[in-house]
Parts: sequence; structure tokens; C-alpha cells
Amino acid sequence: MPCTDDSPDSIAAEARRALEICNACQYCNGYCAVFRALKSRRQVGTADMLFLANLCHNCRSCYHACQYAPPHAFAVNLPKSLSLVRQHSYRDHAWPPFLRGRLRYTGKPVILAALFAVLVLSFAAFLAVPPEALFGRHSGPGAFYRVVPWEIMAGLAGGVLLWSLLAIGCSVADFWRSMGPAPSGVPLLPALRETLRDAATLRNLGGGGAGCDGRDGGLSQARRRCHHALFYGVALCFAATGVATLYDHLLGWQAPYPLFSLPVLLGSLGGAGMLAGTAGLALLKRRADPAPVAESVTGADYALLVLLFLTAASGFALLGLRGTAAMGPMLLLHLGIVLGLFATLPYGKFLHAPFRVAALLRAAMERQAEARNRPPA
Repeated sequence: MPCTDDSPDSIAAEARRALEICNACQYCNGYCAVFRALKSRRQVGTADMLFLANLCHNCRSCYHACQYAPPHAFAVNLPKSLSLVRQHSYRDHAWPPFLRGRLRYTGKPVILAALFAVLVLSFAAFLAVPPEALFGRHSGPGAFYRVVPWEIMAGLAGGVLLWSLLAIGCSVADFWRSMGPAPSGVPLLPALRETLRDAATLRNLGGGGAGCDGRDGGLSQARRRCHHALFYGVALCFAATGVATLYDHLLGWQAPYPLFSLPVLLGSLGGAGMLAGTAGLALLKRRADPAPVAESVTGADYALLVLLFLTAASGFALLGLRGTAAMGPMLLLHLGIVLGLFATLPYGKFLHAPFRVAALLRAAMERQAEARNRPPA
């Protein structure tokens, strides 16, 4: 019978029970990399469970195909069990270490952190920036910096982002060690190439090729497409920032840039992808079958989607209002949301992305080692 307690030990025991039943059944072997990796394990230890949980892309196809899912007495619900293990893995590998066990991935702290960043930045601007500058009309190169100086804007955003990248890197390194020793003697480059391909295509979100299951049991690639729109939208926005940095530092061209300049075009395409991806994923979450979903993880999911949506929406609003008296307040709102997003990256649902890439790399290395050790036909 499944465990009903929601303590970490009970969650781990339930996930191990489900994985052992899946390993005995092996009906879902073709669905994703989880089952191939599981098949090579006779027993599922703690390190294996962390690896498999973060390798899971939560397409939920295995739940709808499972003959042992509720109302069967075994009540196997692998997507739900692994999502709870993933959630605890983010907390257990948080950096700095004193945060471990103290974080709660409910989504509320993420939204409150973003709101706090907006309020603090706005309050500081109202104290430091003259009203005629804050609410004035500014146009031409350097217009943004007449409201918030470049040194402050770049220093705040860059400092917070660097801290978050450091925290994410340390968390991922700790998670990598927790998965146990990596296969030895495996060339890293082929495994890394396979990992990047899997991450870029989200192959494992395809439910074995047919797509994810929805509330009505239908198969669809909609979640995969929305993830692609969001991922590549964010990538285009970072590309826009990189090009703008080159414009400023190498060519001496200050923002804001013309509507048809490369930074604005890249940022607009990226923002559109972020809006479409976040809105689509939120809608799909609302329509999804709730049975294979752990309710405790949905808050963090929505919080990240909301922050990403607001980042893109406020960026478009700033683009439309520049040159007007509303540019100053909108600039503060956009910067505050971006700072809140950057600050919470290591402590919210975003952490699933680097953890999943690490698990994909470990799976690729295992497949390389398996192929190398396979006897010739």
C-alpha cells in the first residue's frame, strides 16, 4: 500500500516503492530516459532516486498507461512521487548550506521577494531621483540612465545575477555528488553533446513520441511546444542583452535603441516567446489531470511562470511607454521584477532546469558506458 505521510522519509519510501514496481513491470520502458536508467538498477538507493526524480520530465504518460495506478491496490503514481522527491532535492542542495531545510517551495516567497525588490527600488528612486527626472520625458541615447544611472542599473542587476549563478552552480555541484560516482572512463564530449541535444529538443517531454497526457487522456505536444517557446524566448532576451552590451561598450551606442535595431528585435521576439510560453503552460496546468500532480509543487510552478510573464510584459510596456512621462515609473517596475526574478532563481522552481541537465548528463554517461561494455554481437 502507498504511504500517506508527507514527511521526507515517507516521500522517499513511496518513490522507492513505486520505482521498484515499475522496474518489475517495465511496461513503460520506451517512454523516457527514466525507465532506461531504472532498468539498469536492480535496487533503488537514495542516490539513484535523486537521479531518476530529476531525470523525469513530468510528462505523466506513464501514469495514464500504468495498470497499477489508482484505483489499483498498488496505487502507483510515479510522476507525483518523483515530483515530491525533486522538490525536496532543491531544498536539500540549496546554497549557502544554512538555507537547507529552511526553504519552502510554495511560491509565495518568490512572489514576495519580487514585490519587495520593486518596492525597495521604487522607494530608493523616489528619495534619490528628482521628480522632474523621474516623471519627465526622456528621449534619445541614454534616456534610461537619466532616471537610473547605468552604474546602479548594471551593478544591481549584474551583482544579483552573479550571486544567483554562483548559488546555482554550487547547488548543482552538490546535487551531482549526491547522485553517486559517475561512470569512469567515459568520454565527456559525446555525452555532453547528447545531453545538450536532449535538453534543447526536450525529447523526454514527448511521452515516448506521442506527447503528454491531458485531463481527457488525449495525447498532445502542447506542453513541449510551450516549454520551447519559453526556453528560447529567455535565450533570445539574454542574446538581446548581450548585443546591447556590445553596442554600449564597444561602439558607444547607449540604450534605448531604435525599434528595428538588433537588441530590440531580439528582445521583442524573446518577450513574445516568454509571454506565449508562460501563458500556455499556465493554461495547460489548469486543464491538466490533477491526479498525477502533487499539489504542494504547483505554487512554485505558478510563481516562476508569473515572474517570467511579468518580466516580459513589463519589458513590452517599457518599450511602448519610452519617450513618455510614464517611462521612469515603468523602468523602475521592470527593473524591480527583473531583480526579483534574478534573486530567486536558486531558490525556486527554476532550479529544476540545471538539475535536470545534470541528470541528463549522468544518463548520457551511463548510456555511453553501457554501449562501451556491451559485448560484440
